[in-house]
Amino acid sequence: MRLAELVGFTGTERVLDVGSGLGGPSRYLAWHYGCHVSGVDLTAEFVRVAEMLTRLTGLVDKADYRQGNALVLPFEDMSFDIVWSQNAAMNIADRDRLYREMRRVLKPGGKLALQEVAAGPGGPPHYPVQWAREPGISFLYPQEATRAMLEAAGFRVAAWQDTTEPALQSATARARNALGPPPALGTHLLLGDDWRAMFRNSGRNLEERRTELFNAVLERIG
Repeated sequence: MRLAELVGFTGTERVLDVGSGLGGPSRYLAWHYGCHVSGVDLTAEFVRVAEMLTRLTGLVDKADYRQGNALVLPFEDMSFDIVWSQNAAMNIADRDRLYREMRRVLKPGGKLALQEVAAGPGGPPHYPVQWAREPGISFLYPQEATRAMLEAAGFRVAAWQDTTEPALQSATARARNALGPPPALGTHLLLGDDWRAMFRNSGRNLEERRTELFNAVLERIG
């Protein structure tokens, strides 16, 4: 919601959600603002569940999903007004190529909206975390390095917010709630048996500044 407020949607935009997962953010944008959102995710099971939930919520005319690779987006050049991505880049090492692909599918002057986990100054993260059980599949970059890569890819920063502190508060609450039996529904169903350790490490990494979070809105140059 905070990221959407930074973007300033009018409801007329065509949006691409890169790493759309189960489709929660894309359905929120479609429902709250009325824009049309296409989601792309590498995991076929996530795409199927996103399509099911979109049917159940009556948003099939506003949101659609397909399986695809973020490094080779299955869309034509300059197809979207906004590219949106939340917590999807942590497993992607070739960030330069990712950002170039995002720029390619954006119309000139279009906006890129990002929420990402960044490397902090406190050292490597404790594992497991929600996106990786071990460091071999985790690729985090400091905020300044990320900003430099985005600018090199052809973006201009319009807004950049460090959201580490509110993320720490949320992570602390999740870890505290994880002490008891799990609820019937929740992200633990996707994470596996070590979800409690992931929740604990999420808070610990933020507290020790091993990880940081940010929201950013950028504009395509040219």
